[in-house]
Amino acid sequence: MTAKEIVSNSIYPAKTSDSLRALLSRMQEYRVEHLPLIRYNQLVGLIHEDDVIAAIDRKDDSKLKDLPHELIYIYENQHIYDVVRLFYIHQLDILPVIDEKQYYVGCITIHDVLNEVAMITTSDEPGGIIILEVNNRDNSLSQIAQIVESDNAQIMSSYARSFPDSTRMEITLKLNRTDIASIVASFLRYDYEVKATFNDVRVYDTSRDRYEQLLNYLNM
Repeated sequence: MTAKEIVSNSIYPAKTSDSLRALLSRMQEYRVEHLPLIRYNQLVGLIHEDDVIAAIDRKDDSKLKDLPHELIYIYENQHIYDVVRLFYIHQLDILPVIDEKQYYVGCITIHDVLNEVAMITTSDEPGGIIILEVNNRDNSLSQIAQIVESDNAQIMSSYARSFPDSTRMEITLKLNRTDIASIVASFLRYDYEVKATFNDVRVYDTSRDRYEQLLNYLNM
């Protein structure tokens, strides 16, 4: 999915001919702290609400184009992962989108991003969640998928999280069923560390000690 596919049509950018008070009113109406400023359909930058308020309080004759602005944007053909990264790095509530000729295409709101992330991670679908902790060198998605699929289940979505100054990482799996106890047991049997589980319809203790006690009992 690309940035162009999630451009919002409900947010109108500011133009250099707009007044400060009109811009502030629009920001309050949209409930955003940023708005793209365009000139001749090209992006000038992002205007912050605080700078607009400060200019109004000073009662100066500042024009919009003279206010501080950040030139932050994303190209329309970039992936949604790049969109999420820019929102996170710059702490934005709006991200301008431009085409290859630098013309303004539209903007993406934080609500648009949340909706798309929910779809990508299949958050609206029922299913169990398993969080594994593994060494970086042991991050074999093919083996993980094989363990899940051997129990007649499927991975609907997954993502990895690394930690600074660590050789360990988390792998979160969203599965297509809520009865995941047997899958968790399989991961433990293959020496995976199951850090947490969610949405399991059965009460399951992921403690390795209890799991090994159960195996010892069955082998008696």
